[in-house]
Amino acid sequence: MRILLFTGKGGVGKTTLAAATAARLARSGRKALVISTDPAHSLGDALDADLGGEPLEVDPGLFAAHLDSRALVEGAWNELRGHLRTVLAGAGVDELVADELTWLPGVDELLALGEVRRLAHTGPWEVVIVDCGPTAETLRLLGLPEAIGAYLERLYPAHRRAVRGLLAGIAGANPPRPGAPRNAVRNWDDAAVALGRLAEQVAALRAMLADHDGTSIRLVLTPERLVAAESRRTMTALALHGLRVDGIIANRVVPPIAPSVRGPAARWVRARRAEQQEVLGELGALWGSNGHDAAERRRPVRAVPYTAAEPIGVTALVELADALYGDEEPLAGAAAPPLLSVRRTEGDGTDPDSEFELALRLPGLDRKTPLELTRIDDDLAVTVGGIRRLVALPSVLSRCEVLGARVGADELIVVFRPDPAVWMTR
Repeated sequence: MRILLFTGKGGVGKTTLAAATAARLARSGRKALVISTDPAHSLGDALDADLGGEPLEVDPGLFAAHLDSRALVEGAWNELRGHLRTVLAGAGVDELVADELTWLPGVDELLALGEVRRLAHTGPWEVVIVDCGPTAETLRLLGLPEAIGAYLERLYPAHRRAVRGLLAGIAGANPPRPGAPRNAVRNWDDAAVALGRLAEQVAALRAMLADHDGTSIRLVLTPERLVAAESRRTMTALALHGLRVDGIIANRVVPPIAPSVRGPAARWVRARRAEQQEVLGELGALWGSNGHDAAERRRPVRAVPYTAAEPIGVTALVELADALYGDEEPLAGAAAPPLLSVRRTEGDGTDPDSEFELALRLPGLDRKTPLELTRIDDDLAVTVGGIRRLVALPSVLSRCEVLGARVGADELIVVFRPDPAVWMTR
């Protein structure tokens, strides 16, 4: 099973290119499912089909669906909220306050991602293409499983057992108020089961996104400086989350014009194309620095020419995909470099005067990017451009203290030195 997520700034054509990629794969004989989590509901327009929440075969081997996050919230999430409201009411919490406390920010995006995983594993498709929302929404979407998973793990270690113990404590210390349901204890138990189920689903989503062989992300942009700058930040943020970006697609590239053509329109086209080619060169250099070997560094940014007519319908989408991929395999992409690497720069063995460097591989990172580092026990909290992640420190570095940090070529380098107080104690 291969899962490919398309994202990019709103209006750059990611929905069209996601649909075109799925159509090309289906025409090559593979069963492909394209799913949209974008609230704009434009996937059906691109395919010229009426889509719902369940996959519909719009062409032989090509299935499509548009997820309604509101319907997902009203379904599965309301069950858990009902259990939790009962627990809080039994503990004496006001009904209105309990309602507020049981609302989880981002739950609609989380459920949409869970529905993607469910559909991916319940059908005959070999490839699942996901048309994600605009970049900011996608970053929040893809970061939720790790953030919520970490929250649940810290709040309820060994989920079901700890939660049941917590709820039992509430039950003993706070007997149900007059008028509370007689089966409150059963509801406490149901809440524990539901929370355990949520934790399992979140863990499965984290595993899906961390599987670099099975899941990758493709950035779509138009070759404009502002859009390219946002794409650089997006690459950095996705790498910080440990997600694999396997390629960049530049859409609406102005085609060349014959030298014999003259006039104001021709001058505009040449100037526009020259500007786009300069941006494409910068993106190619950025993407090249992300490669492990010479073959990856030679991989160009894929480009789609600006067409006079908007591609609508499967046939037009396949033609667009042919122009995009040519003879290449649409699923081919570069590998993701490891997020972390540790190197010793001074000393050896257990020398207390040793020095280590932790390198976080963050393509697109530069010295202008807002950056913040905080040590929290054995974790390093890294905030880059407003995106925060807790990075678990390798064992040797957990016994060290941070000396400083610097920005290198597409990487953040943090310098450590042994902490004399704990260096030889664990």
